[in-house]
Amino acid sequence: MASLNKRRMLFFTTSPRTPFKMIPEIELLGNNFSGQKWDKRTQVDFIELLSQEGFFNGNGSKYNLDFSARDRINRAPKALGFVSLNPTIELTEVGKLFVTSKRKEEILLRQLLKFQFPSPFHKQSTQENSDFWVKPYLEILRLIYHFGTLSFDEIMLFGLQMISYKMFDDIVQKIEDFRIEKIKYKGKYKQLKASIQEHIILRLFDEEIKSGKIKTRESNEKSIRKFILTKSSNMRDYTDACFRYLRSTGIVNVSQRGRSLSIATEKIPDVEFILSTVERNPIFIDDEKKYTEILYNSTLPILYTDNEEVLIQKLTEYTNMSSSEICELPFQEKKECLFEAIEDKKQSILNQQIANIKDYKQYDDIMNTFDDIEKKNVLDIPLMLEWNTWRAMTMLDGGFVKANLKFDDNGVPMSTAQGNMADIFCDYEEYGLTVEVTTASGQKQYEMESEPVSRHLAKYKKETGKDAYCLFIAPKINEACIAHFFMLHKMNIAFYGGKSVIVPIDINTFRKMLTDSYKVDYQPNPKQVKSLFEYSLEIAEKSDNEVEWYTKVTEKALNWLTV
Repeated sequence: MASLNKRRMLFFTTSPRTPFKMIPEIELLGNNFSGQKWDKRTQVDFIELLSQEGFFNGNGSKYNLDFSARDRINRAPKALGFVSLNPTIELTEVGKLFVTSKRKEEILLRQLLKFQFPSPFHKQSTQENSDFWVKPYLEILRLIYHFGTLSFDEIMLFGLQMISYKMFDDIVQKIEDFRIEKIKYKGKYKQLKASIQEHIILRLFDEEIKSGKIKTRESNEKSIRKFILTKSSNMRDYTDACFRYLRSTGIVNVSQRGRSLSIATEKIPDVEFILSTVERNPIFIDDEKKYTEILYNSTLPILYTDNEEVLIQKLTEYTNMSSSEICELPFQEKKECLFEAIEDKKQSILNQQIANIKDYKQYDDIMNTFDDIEKKNVLDIPLMLEWNTWRAMTMLDGGFVKANLKFDDNGVPMSTAQGNMADIFCDYEEYGLTVEVTTASGQKQYEMESEPVSRHLAKYKKETGKDAYCLFIAPKINEACIAHFFMLHKMNIAFYGGKSVIVPIDINTFRKMLTDSYKVDYQPNPKQVKSLFEYSLEIAEKSDNEVEWYTKVTEKALNWLTV
């Protein structure tokens, strides 16, 4: 049970970062541990089983496996009502639907709206100075609606202070004042933000600072400077998590370059309904049975599209069905039809995007986006890198290229999808290509990516029955990854479907490949793409070591269209 004691600001679950990543994990838990006690034994067994799955990068904490399991399950899955751990492990009604339903965004939205402080899962002592009384996601959504657009920094600096919904008007005024100050400090925004953030931390944690309780778990250093840096980092992490979870519901848009949230235009009626009907007060804070009856109920709270008249109106707008045909459908079928209609519209938008990309109409924007990613001028760097690489591969050649991303109703990337597959698939009819993209560097790149990359390639080979290769792209390629991929060229491993031809290139080399394809007066064909991988396999057999191989493969990539 989590405690709100000594908490001075809102916090949001950061594990997992993306909510859809929990789906295969809770499914694994339900399939293998239902009916068992959630204790140290099952926690260790779960994390060991999880570490063997293709959708999980890592092995858990080496010396504290049970803690790693609790980190994965006791946070978002339990707090949002997808799993019940008392008296035994079970997937709840909501959890089962989250795994199986097509309308996952709607399920997630309901659960976020019920998340509250305090609750039977998040207690606060009457003897402490904590005065939590809020449904965090609901009130942040209200702030976004009130302002129209709300920046990352505004949520971080002021939204996190709203530990009670009764503070809403006060937080609104603080943000208004902040916007005026920004105008005065034009050109010195970073200094202004840092000064305000330090002042907030010193004020909120005044009691701890005065009593000398400023040591943090992450460091042995005991200083006010380290304390402020740690709290500042926590604030960034919580705000990032808030953005990701709200974005994953599909009701808000994210401006990657503006680092802000706004209500999706077509979702404004939905949000207005939520803000006018969902109870702001936390409920059953001392009664876990009654609280979980609500939390585990997949039909609560009532949403705008639960109204049959609204469904009929939307179906009339999105489909060619007549009113009489729509009215004859059962309620749940109306929901399914609306979902399918929205998906069709989304695919139509994506198809038009692909057509524009293949005509090189997006070349400048793709290259500029790579610049923004390098300069960290976008909010979600991993998501934007994966999406932009998908666009680049689509432009590069004539294959059918599919991204393992979740897109919103308007074809804008919303989040990376659950794992156990490559980031991007390219079908060239005679052969296939997987593309893996990472922002990880150093030893972490090797630990997180090396084995999963080869496993994803093997999975693709098995599912398609085709010869396949892999392109591995990162800002900088780690030496251990180079050695690992080099050895896989030489080793015939049945588990990986034979030799694994994985070519690692850095982003600058990949960008040069794009520029080359843009400059020629024809569209590169699949044979020219394949030649890079055939060369890689050939040169691996002749090279004495991985450095020689990597150098020559990079040279080939830099001149991939040269005869």
